[in-house]
Amino acid sequence: MSGVETTSTKDVQAYIDEILEDFKLVCLSREASLLGRKEVLTGKAKFGIFGDGKELAQIAMAKNFKNGDWRSGYYRDQTFMMAIGQLTVKQYFAGLYAHTDIEKEPFSAGRQMNGHFSTHSLNEDGSWKDLCAQKNSSSDISPTAGQMPRLLGLALASKLFKHNEELHSYRHLSNEGNEVAFGTIGDAATSEGPFWETINAAAVLQVPMAMSVWDDGYGISVSRKDQTAKDDISKALAGLQRTDEEPGYEMFKVKGWDYPALIRTYQKAIDVCRSEQVPVLVHVTEVTQPQGHSTSGSHERYKSQERLNWEGEYDCVQQFKTWISEYDNYGTRIATIDELNEIQSQAKKEVRAAQKEAWKEFSQVLTDERAEALALITAMSQSHRGIESTIETLTKTIDPIRKDFISAVRRVLQTTAGNDSPERQALQSWYANQVELNTNRYSSHLWSETDNSALRIDEVPAEYDEENEVDGRLVLRDNFKVQFENNPLIVTFGEDTGKIGGVNQSMENMQEWFGTHRVMDAGIREATIAGQGIGLALRGMRPIAEIQYLDYLLYCLQVMSDDLATVRYRTMGTQKAPLIVRTRGHRLEGVWHSGSPMGAIINAVRGIYVCVPRNMTKAAGFYNTLLKSDDPALVIEPLNGYRTKELMPTNLGEFCEPLGKVEKTREGDDLTIISYGSTFNLCTVAAERLAESGIEVDLIDAQTLLPFDINKDTVK
Repeated sequence: MSGVETTSTKDVQAYIDEILEDFKLVCLSREASLLGRKEVLTGKAKFGIFGDGKELAQIAMAKNFKNGDWRSGYYRDQTFMMAIGQLTVKQYFAGLYAHTDIEKEPFSAGRQMNGHFSTHSLNEDGSWKDLCAQKNSSSDISPTAGQMPRLLGLALASKLFKHNEELHSYRHLSNEGNEVAFGTIGDAATSEGPFWETINAAAVLQVPMAMSVWDDGYGISVSRKDQTAKDDISKALAGLQRTDEEPGYEMFKVKGWDYPALIRTYQKAIDVCRSEQVPVLVHVTEVTQPQGHSTSGSHERYKSQERLNWEGEYDCVQQFKTWISEYDNYGTRIATIDELNEIQSQAKKEVRAAQKEAWKEFSQVLTDERAEALALITAMSQSHRGIESTIETLTKTIDPIRKDFISAVRRVLQTTAGNDSPERQALQSWYANQVELNTNRYSSHLWSETDNSALRIDEVPAEYDEENEVDGRLVLRDNFKVQFENNPLIVTFGEDTGKIGGVNQSMENMQEWFGTHRVMDAGIREATIAGQGIGLALRGMRPIAEIQYLDYLLYCLQVMSDDLATVRYRTMGTQKAPLIVRTRGHRLEGVWHSGSPMGAIINAVRGIYVCVPRNMTKAAGFYNTLLKSDDPALVIEPLNGYRTKELMPTNLGEFCEPLGKVEKTREGDDLTIISYGSTFNLCTVAAERLAESGIEVDLIDAQTLLPFDINKDTVK
């Protein structure tokens, strides 16, 4: 679609039909936003954030989104998701109500607030779907610019699939790298560090990343001039514009209400991105936000009347309507104002009908469960006093949520403790069943529940046939070499990882053996090193992201905590990102370098396994286990182990260390010491010295902190 002259009657009619379909979709999305706000303000939903004002640009973008492509966007992309066929109006409202049925609300089963979208990448057994046969969206997260780091990896995957011929046979994961990664962000969020880090990295790597910035002039109440250099993000980024001599971005600027210009701009931008494998940036200006930032407040508080009047005039729906009604190309007309009004009226009816159906499906489940609870509690009231008020309160509750009747049942069971009537037993049985159902609704899929869970990988001991002692780093390196030889999907990257083989030489010669598309250096940019790994993992690769030292992990802790740790959980098991993050440290010789911010880490990354091996053979065993599994993990290698001598195993790539199993390395009756990683090796020395004084120590290696001692039978 370009809006230019067409030659045949068939072409003309197809052109007209497409424009009217676009107008209908714009109207459907806008009406969904307007009604969605009302649903929040009337109490049916807790909170709402909507995509009104961005509809036209997202339709133009969607026309260039092909099967196999990926989106990493944010919570205002509802029109885009509708345009690519991955969101219905009914599903939109199911998300607003937080419906816990993954069939009704396919993005998160109610685990995220509305506007957070995703597609299903996995079959029921956890295996990959044919990602090239569908349009893909990584799962949104709420932190502003949080979608940026993974976007880099989604785009880099295309480059790696294109240039590594060994990967061309993985047709269900990539069409030889022909895919574009589409990113979206609000203009205000371009002030965030992850945005700048990602933009720079994509320019360096030259990957097919298409970045769209929706610019409505504000970040909640803060105007653009107080957020962005030169009051214009594309001006601020102008130095990244590519030239004939230097690579960079191809940049575009277009108004968010100009339909023909949007169509032309996105067609050109994505063609360049896809065919030349370079990043592009589309700065969509003069976007409006008719209902303000969210249902938490009103934009009338901070916008002038002049601005509000301008937004009314340049609203993209109104401008699109005017353009259609005034269109006259050599006598070819599209539609009259009356015809367009009828489309708008019909869209409002369709949205209202879909909302009612979504609400009925959501509320009926709760109504039925409340009725079951009330019947059981009422049956108890015949023989148990003191629960009448609970019955009355629960009966009068309008639009009950699950908390209302679950709490009521708990109170009744507490009030009637000590009684063992058949009625109370029936209520207890119902409650136990609800606990099981709610565990699945609200607590499942934090970790893999497939047969490939890291906890289901069998232990395989390391084997030795002679006393061949080497530096620990060589055990690690040679084990990685075997893994890389066996699986072409494995890649690794980090600061100094490539050319020199890492600061501790545990990747020595690996780049020479496997090439620069599998063993890569990265800039000093921890957030996007982790994000790069997430994006690659979402696309079916097996990335190992190296963070040079443990302390530096804090730079990417937000990415790991808000994104990686929750991918599987927030999609209810329909996406996975089995990224392995490796680092080193925990020697306690410096507060800010190679120290141990472990308390912060393990409490922030639930959903990621944390392995703390005491030597490199143990570390290699964990890597072997994790590469067989579909779980994300953090492996913290002991900094004092790279030059320590270890026996070289003969079954490299095969021996597997179990997760959640502690190991007792020394028996003693006087003192028990539990440690891990680098400090465990110090404890070993301390135990030997204590023995010289007649003090015998029970010495236990925790080995993993998440999970910690699953069996609970090793230590007696």
